[in-house]
Amino acid sequence: MVMLPQRNNDAACAGAATGRAWLLSLVLAALSIVGCTGYQVGPYAMYRSDVRTIHVPIARNDTFRHDLGVRLTEAVIREIERRTPYKVTGDPTADSTLTMRFLTETKRVLTETSGDDPRALDAVVSVQAAWIDRQGQVLMQNQLLPDNSLAFTFSQNGRLVPEAGQSIETELQDAIEDLASRIVSQMEIRW
Repeated sequence: MVMLPQRNNDAACAGAATGRAWLLSLVLAALSIVGCTGYQVGPYAMYRSDVRTIHVPIARNDTFRHDLGVRLTEAVIREIERRTPYKVTGDPTADSTLTMRFLTETKRVLTETSGDDPRALDAVVSVQAAWIDRQGQVLMQNQLLPDNSLAFTFSQNGRLVPEAGQSIETELQDAIEDLASRIVSQMEIRW
């Protein structure tokens, strides 16, 4: 049997691996410059990058329940701080302003007892919200508004059964928190 001398393949393999790594990094750099311009990555990619601060004045309340505006404002501020990259500020010269207005708060009787006492009710609230920037441009543009209004109307209801110990205040608070979540969801950029 004839033995052939072995070549040192380690140096050749290391040179080829270095060349492939360099080529791969060059391709990735080119793709990141050309192919991903304008894209964001991460949990805040669904929100506008040109807005950093939001002014949220206390919601105007056109109902007879005087505390609804304050409760909605607090719930919306909590949702904005929890879910978005925006910072809520008390400064009216912030990058944007979210104004809200309670339009209605009603109760509808769903079922009654034989003595006409309400057995199940729906507590219904509706809110108008508008999000604009410093220049007056509408930022909440996720649907068509036929009357050229700057505001969106959100309605929410909560079912309560007084016989089971449920109160109107508890259901209104649940409806307010659902409204806050829906309002903040409308701040997302649509694809």
